[in-house]
Amino acid sequence: MTAAALFSFWAFSMMFVLTPGADWAYAMSAGIRGRYIFSAVFGLLLGYVVLTAIVAAGIGILISGNHLLMLLLATGGALYLIWLGIGMLRNPPGPVAEDHTSPNESWYKVALQGSLVSGLNPKAFMFFLAFLPPFTTATASWSMPIQLFALGMIHTMSCSVVYLLVGIGARLVLSARPAAARFVGRLSGVIMLGLGIFLIYRQITSG
Repeated sequence: MTAAALFSFWAFSMMFVLTPGADWAYAMSAGIRGRYIFSAVFGLLLGYVVLTAIVAAGIGILISGNHLLMLLLATGGALYLIWLGIGMLRNPPGPVAEDHTSPNESWYKVALQGSLVSGLNPKAFMFFLAFLPPFTTATASWSMPIQLFALGMIHTMSCSVVYLLVGIGARLVLSARPAAARFVGRLSGVIMLGLGIFLIYRQITSG
């Protein structure tokens, strides 16, 4: 693959990375709490690495061709987003003191939830499945799976930078503003809830 092709894909993928969605909402909620920002982003990136591996291995094509599996993926991801959104609306994240440790929160749980937010997102899966192959070429010295994996990693690395900035930005701006932090937390919950409901609606209307 040429450097120009890789740059073109990076510029294309950044349009999606910079669009607020469930990943942004999750990174912001971690930033508002002021703890486990890196764990949250690591989890989001892990989900994308798994999706990249699935698509590069050719399994993604098999999954997309199976209507039942795609239905289960979309429904499961939507319900998970709805569950997270309701949880954030009921208990909006707020700034946490440095010496405060929540018994229900750990770096592992935060990372696991992040991987599910991105890994179960059918929109993310379809992005990898639909937009990675067009940027590959059959005449490249790299094999097709390696090309797909390289493109997926470019997208993932872009996500790492943007999501860290989102989380750290939320931490710096909202850590001293509890009321604003709760408002943004609830807004993040609305985003997740809305995306989940929209995905369910899409499944119903598409038959």
